Formats: sequence, structure tokens, C-alpha cells
Amino acid sequence: MKPKLLILSDLFGGKNPEWVQLYTEILQSKFDVQYYDVRELADISLECVTESDIHNQFLNGGIEKAVENLLKLEKGEITALGFSIGGAIAWKAALKGLKVSHLIAVSSTRLRFETQIPCCKIKLYFGQKDLNLPNPEWFSALKISNHFFENQGHSLYLEKENAFIICNIFL
Repeated sequence: MKPKLLILSDLFGGKNPEWVQLYTEILQSKFDVQYYDVRELADISLECVTESDIHNQFLNGGIEKAVENLLKLEKGEITALGFSIGGAIAWKAALKGLKVSHLIAVSSTRLRFETQIPCCKIKLYFGQKDLNLPNPEWFSALKISNHFFENQGHSLYLEKENAFIICNIFL
């Protein structure tokens, strides 16, 4: 039986965005892949279309709601691959008891506010040009190594070449 991999979307979610399909195609040979649209997990209205509206809903209870729903849905051990806010949700869920063996977070800049680390293997990827990336002191304080994509911004995970690099850590 293949291990289970949760893919948690970015802020925009969607039923099965094209960029998520690429990760699923690459990783499904090794994992039983379960995709979660974090907007659905957080009960965020699809009527919200602007990035700031969606972001505000996540910050005003949406993240906690997504964590709560994820804990209800997933009982077994998993590997989590979260993008942007999806990585922060996976991190918080792991701290609250989600059985995560490996957590891979890509462009999860909200992690810069975290002061505890989940008890699992962690890999973090950021674009070197992401304006909200955690500072070097954060990585040092939490004793976490980081991997930077040179000359890349926040949405580096949408690029096909980067998807292959990120997925390569699994294979």
C-alpha cells in the first residue's frame, strides 16, 4: 500500500487547478494523493474573488477552521505538501495532532509567525525574491534549514520546472 500524501492548495484553491494536476501526476506513482482545496476546508465563500478578501477570511478564523476540518478528515499517518497558506494550515494541523511524517511547505510565508515546530521531518521552500519570507533569525531560532529558489517570487510553485525540483525530494 502506498503512503498517503495530502496536497493542500494555495489561497486560491480550486477544484483541481492545472498546476496541482502536475504535482499529482508526478507523485501518484509513489503516493496515494489526496488534494484539498483550502478554501473549502476553511469554509471560505467562493463569492470572494479578490486576493485581499480571501486572505482576510483566512486570517479571521479561516485558518483555524481549515485545521479543524483537516483533523476531522485525516486520521492516519500522512505526508503533507502545502502551498502558501496550505503549508501554514498543514503546520498548524501537525501541531494539533495531525499525524504528519513529512511536511513540505512551499512559499508558506505565514510560517514566519510560528514559534513552535511540529514533530516531523520538515522541508521549506521559498522564492528568494518573496517579500514576506521568514527572516534568517526565524530559521535559526527554530533550527530549520531552508531552500531558496534564486530569482523567484512567491508563486514559484506554479512553474513546471520548479514542480519537478520540489517533487524530486519525494522520488
